Formats: sequence, C-alpha cells, structure tokens
Amino acid sequence: MKKKLVVMTLIASMMLTGLTACGGSKDSSAKSDAKYQVGVCQLVQHDALDAATEGFTDALKDKLGDDVDIDVQNAAGDSATCSTICNTFVSGGKDLILGNATDALVAATQATDTIPVLGTSITDYATALQIDDWKGTTGMNVTGTSDLAPLDEQAAMIKELFPDAKKVGILYCSAEANSVYQSTQITGYLEDMGYQVKEYTFSDTNDIAGVVTTACEDSDVLYIPTDNTAASCTETINSVALAAEVPIVAGEEGICSGCGVATLSISYYDIGYRAGEMAYEILVNGADPSTMEIEYASDLTKEYNAEICEKLGVSVPDDYVAIKKED
Repeated sequence: MKKKLVVMTLIASMMLTGLTACGGSKDSSAKSDAKYQVGVCQLVQHDALDAATEGFTDALKDKLGDDVDIDVQNAAGDSATCSTICNTFVSGGKDLILGNATDALVAATQATDTIPVLGTSITDYATALQIDDWKGTTGMNVTGTSDLAPLDEQAAMIKELFPDAKKVGILYCSAEANSVYQSTQITGYLEDMGYQVKEYTFSDTNDIAGVVTTACEDSDVLYIPTDNTAASCTETINSVALAAEVPIVAGEEGICSGCGVATLSISYYDIGYRAGEMAYEILVNGADPSTMEIEYASDLTKEYNAEICEKLGVSVPDDYVAIKKED
C-alpha cells in the first residue's frame, strides 16, 4: 500500500509539472541556438509601445534572421516588475537589452552597466537618466530613440485649432518623469501665446476619472503628453471629456485615437525599427552606445480623430490627416 501511494504521488507530480510547462510563459533565462540573445522589457501594453516593440523586433529579424533570439517581456505597468525582468535578462546572459518606455529603460540601466542597453519610446533621456550636462549622448552603455515631437509645434497646434480658448489644462501621471518634462516645456510655449495653463495630475489609474472631471470643469481644452498611464486609460478619459464637451489635443496617435481630437504624430513603429538598426550596429559592428547620439523621428504628421471631432464640432485644416482606426 505504501509503495502504491508513492507511485501515485510521483505520477501526480509529473502531471502537474507537465501542465505547468505547457501553460507557463517562456523562461527568459533559457538560451536558444541563435548567435545573439536580446531581451525586450516593455513597460505596459498599449498601441504606441506595442508598435515600437514590433518595429524593433522586425528590424533585428530583417538584419539577422535566425541569428537572433528576442525575448519580449511585458511588465504590466509596474516598475518593480521591470526591474525583475531586466535582472533576469542580465543573469541569463543577454547580449543586449531594450527598455521600451522610461521605467523599463531605467530598470535596464540599474541592472547592468556593461551589457548594451537601448531605449525607445523615451521622451527625454537626460530626464530619464538624470544627466545634467546633456550633449546628445549618454556617456553610458545606453543609447536609443526618442518619441518626442516638438513641443513648440504641439503648442502651435492648440493655438491653430482653438484660438479663442483661454484656459488649457495639462493632464498627466505625476509618476512619469517624462510627462513632467513635457508639461513644463509646453507650459512655457502656451503661456507665451496668452493661455492660462494649469496642471492636473493623477498618481495612478484609480484617480483618473476624478482628475479628468476637475480638469474639464476648469479648462477650455486639455493637452495630454506622451503618457503611458493615460494611454492605457483613454476610454475612461474620453467618457468624461466627451460628456463635458472639452476637446483634447494629444502628444501621440494612440492617445488621440482613444480620446483626442488632434495630435502631431510620429510613428512608434519607425522609432522602434530605428532602435533595432542601432542594436544591429552594436551587436554586429561593435558600435559603442556611449557615443551613439539619441535619434528622433524625422517624419511628423498632423492627425485628427474624425469621430470625436464630429461629435464636438471641431473643424481641422486641410493639412490634417484622419487617423485610420482598425475595424
């Protein structure tokens, strides 16, 4: 009887192990036979960051084919999880790490000062990495691409679309350093244009609805920078702002598609792809990330959300392009 019980226990244990192996995620510490091992830490899942990751992986696959294995991990919006992912990449011996969004980049730089680190979807590297004397390169094992569209041109877009507005509210997550940077910069431009500007910040997703309600009550138009938390909550933001009939100008296409009327857009796929090309130069040709300049999107497009513009009665000039939405 005892022997039979031991056998049954062993069989049950083997079955449980098999189920876990089938249902679990990929072990980022496991190596394939590919020549290069690359880890991608993406802060959170939303359209813009997804496009950047896709561009990055496409570029490396285009350049290296089966010679590269790319392990993509999503931190579900948690900076502590970013740290866990990046530390696992380091212990697993990755040849290069991509940090997609600021918290992911910071986690990667804290995890290693020897493995090359690339960033994408980063607004301002000096802010993200706390570099005071910024000269275009990090001087560290870090380089990458930025998602910053010129903030003076974004302010000019608000003036073009809403010349009679008096009050502009800037809505963003206070925990995102690059959002703070964008708000500070565009505030100066807007105030020079004669607008009264006030910040409305939320600390996480739980207080967004309340903050948006207050912002709409006190503002003629809202501006949302390239903010990952806001990008993940456009449905909530839109439900409040649309009911209040307050238009939103957004810092990127994904946010605009969800809750905005217009944006000065870049392609996140393109900046991700360019980061992938930079990764190839580092991995194959020995380029030094510490001396590689941060690169910016070269193509800017004025876009508008036709559905929301129609609901709010907002007219846009002829040089604006309607955002294409998936069916």
